[in-house]
Amino acid sequence: MLGANAGPRLPGSPALSTHPNNVYLPEAAVLEPLGKWLGGLFAPENRDRTVVALVASQKKITATSAAHDVAKKRLEAAESRLKRLQAAIEAGVEPAALVEAINEAQAQRSAARAELNGTSTPDGITDAEVHAMLDALGDVGSIIGRGDPAKLEDLFAGLGLEMLYNAEGRTVDVTVRPVGKVSARVRGGT
Repeated sequence: MLGANAGPRLPGSPALSTHPNNVYLPEAAVLEPLGKWLGGLFAPENRDRTVVALVASQKKITATSAAHDVAKKRLEAAESRLKRLQAAIEAGVEPAALVEAINEAQAQRSAARAELNGTSTPDGITDAEVHAMLDALGDVGSIIGRGDPAKLEDLFAGLGLEMLYNAEGRTVDVTVRPVGKVSARVRGGT
């Protein structure tokens, strides 16, 4: 049985003021429609369309990827400046005259490297990678049809399945994020 307890209400919290203290949601009320939806989504005749939707759902331009790109450009600029300064020394410029410029360029390079280490690489996932993930999950329809709790748990974990019950609308929002890299969100009826 799936259930939720809103817990103690916080004084003045508008989000909790309309939420029921307890929600009773029978597992069967969710599993059957969820099974039909997932079975259809991953059925052989719909698989290519599902893969396209999962790949398209990626947000390639995010604040993290933008910060990564800026740090990468700063690192490239600092390294380029260091190379020019080293070339000047090789050409005969007095090294003592360039100490301050070299130190500044090295500090900029170190800061950019540290920033790059703190941001994730913006890497999208390809159609082939999604197909491989789906192959690894197995026949989703038959796993759901058999209803083996251990297999369902593995499947739902592999899909990164999340369900959020909306008590007011009496709906369940389902999100699928295979391996945490791609996602699709569908909102269905009660």
